[in-house]
Amino acid sequence: MSYVRDPRYAGKTKYTLRKMLRFALNGVTSFSEKPLVLAGWMGVIVTLCGFAFLGYIVLGKLLRPGSVVSGWASMMAVIIFFGGIQLLSLGVLGQYIGRIYREVKRRPLYVLEAQWGYDAKRGKGVTIG
Repeated sequence: MSYVRDPRYAGKTKYTLRKMLRFALNGVTSFSEKPLVLAGWMGVIVTLCGFAFLGYIVLGKLLRPGSVVSGWASMMAVIIFFGGIQLLSLGVLGQYIGRIYREVKRRPLYVLEAQWGYDAKRGKGVTIG
């Protein structure tokens, strides 16, 4: 089902592209925990890539000792690995903060649409919702 928007009531928008992008970014980061989850998954991917790169360097050094540049590749692998660990930690910390945020909003676990079988005057009956 497609959405058909009514034409603008009056004039042109006063929002610049910069304001609209800021508004969109605010909407994504304020009402969603997806960026926090994305940071965690990116941390996992970068960590695994760093670990694989480190394995590639070790195999290259064992199979062809003279072809690998000494120091540079291993330093890059370690930097990538620890960068991934930091991203992963940021994602885990973000998950905790997201759960805390959800809890402090104090929203009910469920909302009853209707109640049947309850007599308000007597205070008796069965509530079904």
